[in-house]
Amino acid sequence: MFGMTTQEPTDFTSVDVETANADLSSICQVGIVTFENGCLKEKWETLINPEDEFDGINISIHGITEEKVKDAPTFPAIYAEINARLSGRVVVTHTHFDVSALAMAGEKHGLSRLECTWLDTAKVVRRAWPEFAQSGYGLKPVAKKLGIVFGHHNAAEDARAAGEILLRAIAETSVPLGGWLERIKRPISPANISLEGNPEGPLHGEVIVFTGALAITRVEVARLAADAGCTVAPGVNNKTTLLVVGDQDIRALAGHEKSSKHRKAEDLISKGQPIRILRETDFKFLIKNP
Repeated sequence: MFGMTTQEPTDFTSVDVETANADLSSICQVGIVTFENGCLKEKWETLINPEDEFDGINISIHGITEEKVKDAPTFPAIYAEINARLSGRVVVTHTHFDVSALAMAGEKHGLSRLECTWLDTAKVVRRAWPEFAQSGYGLKPVAKKLGIVFGHHNAAEDARAAGEILLRAIAETSVPLGGWLERIKRPISPANISLEGNPEGPLHGEVIVFTGALAITRVEVARLAADAGCTVAPGVNNKTTLLVVGDQDIRALAGHEKSSKHRKAEDLISKGQPIRILRETDFKFLIKNP
């Protein structure tokens, strides 16, 4: 497991940039948003004079022109401020675009690299919500799905939206900030895992669903369940008999939102459906000691 709980402080910074042209180093706007204890604390934004040409395509996207930045500071002039706001922090971006742009602008001007821990919320989204696992995980469609209203292609607004998406993922999955730093390194589980159970298995007849952060991949745990006789289903419904919740999620539930699968199972239980909720450790013990 990740070794951290959702009770840890949810402190991070989110950053977004806009560029003047196809050259990633041509940053013309940067927005930085600070979150502390899961709440927005501060927004900071500035135009930057990239001392470069502005492409019409880029202008059509963000509306920033050469005229608007003629009196703005250059990237080297503003870099100390950027570094002070990001250094030593977990820094969130949606896709790797902004990380690369900042690195390339730094190299262009001979500046030191930013010393921070990067977290790509596009990778988080692909693991938190199955419908975004393979496509549609851009900032705008994800924000729309989650009901996050923001002014797209304004750097501070994009940064805020990325931060709010991360907070939604933490609440939905019960995987904390530190856990997501590790989870994004692991493969994306298939969006829908459905397996028929071994008819000779000791748990034949059980219909099982998994939720939360597990110690092994969903594919591995699904195969274990199917070998033991369980029918593995992707979601909770009126046929579900077992819901297995990651150990970390069980430990971190007090005061935090449960996953949608967990909440649905509890709702069905309250209506009389016999669903048993198990932590991952207990499930593994059960299949090894039928």
